[in-house]
Parts: sequence; structure tokens; C-alpha cells
Amino acid sequence: MRVWDIDPKLLCDRHLLGEHNEIHTIWSIIINGLKGFSNHPETNRWRGKLKALYLRHEATAGEMEKRGFRHKSPLDERLATGKAVQDELKDSIEAQEKLLSEKDADCAERISKRKEA
Repeated sequence: MRVWDIDPKLLCDRHLLGEHNEIHTIWSIIINGLKGFSNHPETNRWRGKLKALYLRHEATAGEMEKRGFRHKSPLDERLATGKAVQDELKDSIEAQEKLLSEKDADCAERISKRKEA
């Protein structure tokens, strides 16, 4: 379970869609008080930061739509409370970019192109 902290434009399609799914999972766990993964470090990282998670979802969904994916699963903005910024990073942005580049050639290409620009 992981929600990246880097710009969604840098995620390949697989990681972008995966992150979208993870955001919905974390949102549902926190909002509905579900037990599964309720103590997972990634879930805990977003407690008290539903506004930030909502904003991350909007950025991810926006990028999905730019790539031609249909987004039909909005989050309820009225439930987006707490901090608007995720200030607790699992890894630095640089480390996240390196990890993604090592995991996936498509992510590596997107990250490399951004660094060249």
C-alpha cells in the first residue's frame, strides 16, 4: 500500500491507476472506521490529513483524465478535513523518484524527461 508524494505526471499508467486505488482504500478505511489495514503505516500517515488525501486524489484523477482514463469515483469533499498538506514523507522525493525509476521503465522515462526539461 503506497501513495506517492511525487507529481502524478511522473507516474506511469500502472502506478497512477494503482495509486488511485490505494487512495480510495485509505479514504474508506479512515472514513468508515474499517479494520483491515487500519494500522498500516501508509494509512496512519494520512490520519488527520484527509484534506491532503482528497487533494492528492484530485491531482491523480486529473492526470488520469488527461491520459484518457475515465474517472467515475469522486471523493466527498465535505469529508476532507484536517491538514491540506502531507508533511510526513516515507521517503524523500528524490528517493521516491529513484525507487520508481528502478521499479518501472515507464516511470523512469517520465522522471528522466522531467529532469531534462
